[in-house]
Amino acid sequence: MRSVLTQLLLSLSFIATISGAATGQEKSVKPGINDSFQNPDVADFVERFEVESREVYLHRDKIVAACGIKPGQSVADIGAGTGLFTRLFAEQVGPEGRVIAVDIAKNFLDHIQLTTREAGYRNVETVHCTADSTELPPNSVDVAFICDTYHHFEYPQKTMASLRRALKPDGKVIVIDFRRIEGVSSEWTLNHVRAGQEVFESEIVAAGFEKVHEGAEFLEENYFLIFRKQANDGASE
Repeated sequence: MRSVLTQLLLSLSFIATISGAATGQEKSVKPGINDSFQNPDVADFVERFEVESREVYLHRDKIVAACGIKPGQSVADIGAGTGLFTRLFAEQVGPEGRVIAVDIAKNFLDHIQLTTREAGYRNVETVHCTADSTELPPNSVDVAFICDTYHHFEYPQKTMASLRRALKPDGKVIVIDFRRIEGVSSEWTLNHVRAGQEVFESEIVAAGFEKVHEGAEFLEENYFLIFRKQANDGASE
């Protein structure tokens, strides 16, 4: 009887955590962080994002390999930007899979649609997200990839709750973001990124995910984390 009661209490606690993640956050954690993406100059961002001096671009092939993407999977590139990883994932999932480029900037999505079609990919879709939701359909994604984007989530609890709903039962989330360490990180990182790895990890876990891997030792400025969607013990999605 005691074990049944304990399990019930754990279930109720989990449901409360997910509900709080979905509804408890009403204020932006960093107002104005996405102002530059209201009407971005795509050509300017291509020059900034797709250049060897950017660590994630330099190691893009190693990053894709570390993600373990399989043919036929559905991958959501959250904060797809200029479509760098969208194109790489489109190659990985093959014609039977699909890649969903998600971004808050319509300009980026238009660019991705154009460039992927020109490259011959027919397995790429785009979704225009909002500040507090990925706008992805429920149970539609195997892997969500969030590269140098989580720190741009103004409403991380609500956004991660929407992503959790979009993931399939065994879905995983891959997060790459900047190491923010006082006295070590650049002034730009300290000013631009609102918190360090421990804070971001705790937010993601509170949204119903379990950290299962930390890797990609070839990265220095960024960390690489993999989370899995936790079962909710029968609670509705």
